[in-house]
Amino acid sequence: MVTASSTRGMSCMNAVDTNVLVYFLDANEPAKQAKAQDLYSRLSQPPVNTVLLWQVAGEWLNRLRKWEAAKRISDADVESYLRDLLAVFPLVVPSSQALGQYFGLFNRYSLSHWDAMLLAACKEAGVTTLYSEDLQAGASYDGVTVVNPFA
Repeated sequence: MVTASSTRGMSCMNAVDTNVLVYFLDANEPAKQAKAQDLYSRLSQPPVNTVLLWQVAGEWLNRLRKWEAAKRISDADVESYLRDLLAVFPLVVPSSQALGQYFGLFNRYSLSHWDAMLLAACKEAGVTTLYSEDLQAGASYDGVTVVNPFA
């Protein structure tokens, strides 16, 4: 586990939103799965700096548990997928200071609660590029630029 303060200062830091991780595994969306797998491969190669944000890990685990309940995957799969992801991307846990950034982002950009939380965690961790289909592609939120890998 890495704290947000220990990632600051790294140039060109990346993060992925939950939807990218979901599509990485979701064979029901083959076109998006191929794009997500390609992005994952590129972001996991040095010298690319990519982190896994705590909120994204939690949301992704929630989706995996839903797939488990639907008998799409097993409990062992859930654990394996998380272990594999943590072996590639360091987990970054935000501090309470991210909550202060949350309010500014929420109010200035009229974001949803969860999007503002995610961007606040990105900002605190020094993330400069967030890969997501849920936010406006090309938009910059206080230095965090959104790229839609599925566009």
